[in-house]
Amino acid sequence: MQVTVNGIDTHYVFDDRSGGPALAFIHQLGGDHSVWDTLAGHFRHRHSVLRYDVRGHGASAVAGEPFGFAQLAADLAALLDANDIEHVHLVGMSMGGMIAQQFALDYPQRVVTLALCDTASHTPPEARAIWNERAATVRRDGLAALADATMARWFSGDFRHAHAQTVSQIRDVLLRTPSEGYAMACEALRDFDVQARLAQLRVPALAVAGRYDNGTPPTATQALAKSIEGSHFVVLDAAHLAPVEESHRFTALLETFLKQLV
Repeated sequence: MQVTVNGIDTHYVFDDRSGGPALAFIHQLGGDHSVWDTLAGHFRHRHSVLRYDVRGHGASAVAGEPFGFAQLAADLAALLDANDIEHVHLVGMSMGGMIAQQFALDYPQRVVTLALCDTASHTPPEARAIWNERAATVRRDGLAALADATMARWFSGDFRHAHAQTVSQIRDVLLRTPSEGYAMACEALRDFDVQARLAQLRVPALAVAGRYDNGTPPTATQALAKSIEGSHFVVLDAAHLAPVEESHRFTALLETFLKQLV
């Protein structure tokens, strides 16, 4: 399905056959809604499941001008409005977890729960140059220049060997991501910082980290969890895309978390 939100032609999938509470999944930088296929299939029997391609990713249009996470959160708000969703359980991974944080802060009355995976509350000043460099590389050389290093960061060596088809599918999505969409998202990530605001949140939260995540170390996700009163922090035996690499454990964690609150 396609809808224009905030001037961006946005691709999404919404399965509301169950009539259950809305559950929205937000993907990582260089991903699209398909990274959540397995989880969506599991939860669609009890929830109305929404997945979408963030602007500049997948089949969603590339923005015409720079944006920040306030705009990305507003995109989600408009997409929820377009589907008559007032309240939502949010699951975000990496960049998606940052969008989820921003959304919960900007639209607190709309969030029922937060599941934040392999993510952080801010980009440290010393890391900002990395995002500028990555944006420049992609604009110059395309996503192929980053593909090998990205897969090595996203998945452990054992998982890449044992689940080559899954890794190949996710790599293909990365390679199909528009270079400018990826680069503009890098620049938004460079400036992301909600660290000082997280204590405002009054929402049940689950924070999940990958033990072998070198991109967003578990300590960063743990620090985020400590800033949200009453949140629960879990470490899985995975690298950066823990909900994919440890899909069974993550599904069980999320299911238990949601059942306690629905």
